[in-house]
Amino acid sequence: MTRTILTAAALCAATGAAHAGGIDRSGQSIAALFEQGNYAEFSLGSVSPSVSGSVLGVGSGNMADPYWQVGAAYKQQINDNLSYAVIFDQPFGANVQYSAGVPYPLATSNATLETAALTGLLRYRMDNGFGIHGGLRLQRLEARARFPIVAGYNATADSDYGVGYVAGASYERPDIALRVALTYNSKIKTSHTTLETLTAPVTALVTKTEVETPQSVNLDFQTGIAKDTLIFGGIRWVNWSDFTIDPLIYRGATGNAFLSYADDTYTYTMGVGRRFTDTWSGSVSLTYEDGDSVTPVSNLGPTSGKFGVTVGARYKNENFSVSTGINYTWIGDATTAIGPLRPKFTDNSAIGVGVKVGWNY
Repeated sequence: MTRTILTAAALCAATGAAHAGGIDRSGQSIAALFEQGNYAEFSLGSVSPSVSGSVLGVGSGNMADPYWQVGAAYKQQINDNLSYAVIFDQPFGANVQYSAGVPYPLATSNATLETAALTGLLRYRMDNGFGIHGGLRLQRLEARARFPIVAGYNATADSDYGVGYVAGASYERPDIALRVALTYNSKIKTSHTTLETLTAPVTALVTKTEVETPQSVNLDFQTGIAKDTLIFGGIRWVNWSDFTIDPLIYRGATGNAFLSYADDTYTYTMGVGRRFTDTWSGSVSLTYEDGDSVTPVSNLGPTSGKFGVTVGARYKNENFSVSTGINYTWIGDATTAIGPLRPKFTDNSAIGVGVKVGWNY
């Protein structure tokens, strides 16, 4: 019962990460590490945001491009107490494209940031239900941007790799489907060879841009509340206030970082899962992230806070399972800054869908 419900619940939470705070995407889940026995999975998701604003009566058009999310995991049970997992995800990202052909000040501006991470984890579960887990994470990051309003600014940051670590603890009581897991994800530093150009005055320099993706903490829990029914949830903290992308030429031209955030984010999730038959189960969850519609945020991510609803379903036949989920998120209103102007971004949303295929063997 527990595992059938929870795989649907895990996918429910994953699609619920659609358009999370900062440039957060995957939520850095390690749920595969807690699967029973030997296990492998592959997941694919698609998120379609609709984010637009206006200033002085001029609309920006939808500036948030849709994107795909790919994930995979392999977990091996070594003995009754020891197991390991290898997890691939895309933890952070941005796809920004301001429309051309409109008189909005940032028309034709665009930016892309891509990451991919491979995490190796080892878990030791004690006989009293307590466990510890930890490991290393290898992460690749690359980015490029075009910001014509700043003297025709262009930048391309080559990919670089960095290493961080993961550490955590858990407690389980299988008789009541109880599990609580606390996981810390360290920051990861990369150094990028960056070609920066301006058109006025004509400038082309190769610089170094250092980026530290933020540290975070995930607290996840679940417990049975009735036969074939459980509740689940989590809290995710991300240290966005220490994150910045600050290329040298852009800083010199504007006096500001290219991308930074004033506040950390706290994302709260709460849901219920239910097994309907021996093969079918489902879940529904709510996700909330506080926002501030007054303090200006980046033009590359003009959102602040969110509220989302996610529905997941799972079919399991012997050792093979297919889980699906769909999320609708109301994105919080935000204010940005373009010189003395204060564009307003309101009534925005995102839709996310995902599918996960799993094998227990």
